Amino acid sequence: METVRIDKWLWAARFFKTRSLASDACDIGRIESNGHRAKAARDVRLGDRLRITNEAGVFELEVLQLSETRGPAAVAQTLYRESAESRAARENVAAERKQMLEAGCITEGRPSKRDRREISKLRGRIHRF
Repeated sequence: METVRIDKWLWAARFFKTRSLASDACDIGRIESNGHRAKAARDVRLGDRLRITNEAGVFELEVLQLSETRGPAAVAQTLYRESAESRAARENVAAERKQMLEAGCITEGRPSKRDRREISKLRGRIHRF
């Protein structure tokens, strides 16, 4: 196997839970292959450089192996090598988020009724008659 569809590879490498989520990420431009926006049907080859943006952060990596099947997480991690800069940047963002949670700037979970009212005020959706 010399090439694999990028949406299959992203699913097999466990960046997305489903192949359709990987395909959607390609459609909205969250996946770049060798500096170009990648469509879901684009082929991935060994040595390609990918930039992946998902809820876990921004990953910049190099493709080491190809796979169309989803396996255990330990096997999925052997499919790519993440750059040191990418890993450090994601760790910094995680540390900042943790500090903001501890300081009370961000709350986890659903917003309370008061939070929803404040969000609505910011968006200009509250009309007082």
